[in-house]
Amino acid sequence: MPTAISGFDVLSCLGDAEATFGALLRGDTGVGPLRRDTRRLGVDHAYQIDEDEGRRASRWLARVVAGAVRAAGLDVGGRRVAVVVGTGLRELPEAERWWAEGGTMTLPELHFGAVVRGVLPGATEVLTVANACAASGYALAVGADLLAADEADAVVVAGCDSITDSLLAVIGRGSAVRSTALRPFDSEREGVLLGEGAAAVVIESEETVLAEGREVLARLHGVGLSCDAYHETAPDPAGIAASMRDAHRRAGVVPADVDLVVAHGTGTALNDPVEAAALTEVFGDACGHALVTGIKGAVGHTSGAAALMSVVVAIQAMRGGAVPAIRGLAKPVPEAGRLALVAGSPMAARPLLAQIDSFGFGGVNAVAVLGAAT
Repeated sequence: MPTAISGFDVLSCLGDAEATFGALLRGDTGVGPLRRDTRRLGVDHAYQIDEDEGRRASRWLARVVAGAVRAAGLDVGGRRVAVVVGTGLRELPEAERWWAEGGTMTLPELHFGAVVRGVLPGATEVLTVANACAASGYALAVGADLLAADEADAVVVAGCDSITDSLLAVIGRGSAVRSTALRPFDSEREGVLLGEGAAAVVIESEETVLAEGREVLARLHGVGLSCDAYHETAPDPAGIAASMRDAHRRAGVVPADVDLVVAHGTGTALNDPVEAAALTEVFGDACGHALVTGIKGAVGHTSGAAALMSVVVAIQAMRGGAVPAIRGLAKPVPEAGRLALVAGSPMAARPLLAQIDSFGFGGVNAVAVLGAAT
C-alpha cells in the first residue's frame, strides 16, 4: 500500500496551517522590519513570528509535532512512532545568546530529543537531520525509509528554524543591496530574506489509516535526493536536475504527470535561474503543463522548515482547488519563460500530482512527489 500523509501542522509568520494558506491565497506577506539591532547585520527585514525570545525553534517544533499527531487522529499507544526533524540551524539562536550573555547551555540542547519526547513521550527514536535548506525534505526521505524498512509504524516528520544573528550577517554580506521583500523568479529581485517557523506531517501505511477509519490527506510517492558538493553556496544545475529525475523515478511517474510544482524559489540571482532552467530541462515538452508556484515571497526562507511548509501547501492546493500565486513576482526571469508560473492571483485548479523542490548550501537537494488522495 502507498505511504499516506494522515496529518499536518504548520506555524509560520502568517499563522497556523489554515491561516497561512488563506494568507497565501489573498497575496498577503509576513515581511517586516527586523526586531533587533541591524547596524552590523546588513539586513533590515525578515519574516518573523511575533513571540518572545528563548528556545523558539524548540517551542514551535513541539507545537507542530503535537498538532500533526492530533490532526492525524493517531493513537500512539502500543505503536512504534519515530520522529525525524530537519533543521538548518537547530537551536543556534540559543547558543548565540549563551555566548553573548552567559548562562548555561549543554550540547544536547542544540538537538530536539527532549523537546519532542515532552509532547510525544513514547517516541521510539528522535533523529535530527541538519541538511541546510533541504533539511526537512531529507527528513521526509528518512521517514519514508523507516516505514519501508519496517522500523516504524508511523513517522512524524518535522522541520523547524528560527532566525539567528550569524545567518542574518551571512545574508547581509552576500547581497549588494538591503532587500525589503523576497521576490521569487522576478528579474528585479533584491535577494533572499529569512523567515522562521515549523511544520510537521505524519506518514504511515495507507492500509492502516483506512482500516482505522481515518482520512488520507495525500500520498507520498517518493523523495529524490542528490548531494553534488558543487560549491559551498552556488547551486549546480546538474545536481538539481538529478534530484528531480530521482524523485520521478522513485515515484514511478514522468514529468508530464506532474500538475503542480512548489518551487524552492529563493529570490536570488543564482537559485532562481538555475531552478527554472533545471525544470525546463527535466520537463522538456511538458514544462508548460505543471503550474509553478512558490511560497517564500510570503513567508520568507524558513531554512530547515521550508520543504515541509511547501509540502503542506501542496496538499492544501490539491484538496482545496486553488494554487496560490508567487508573492512579489511581476517580471519573470528569462530562464522561466516556458514555465507556467502562477503570478498576480491564485489559479483555480485541482492538481493530482505535485512536486516539491528544496535545495541547500553544499549541493544537498531533495525533491518530493505527492499525490492527491482521490
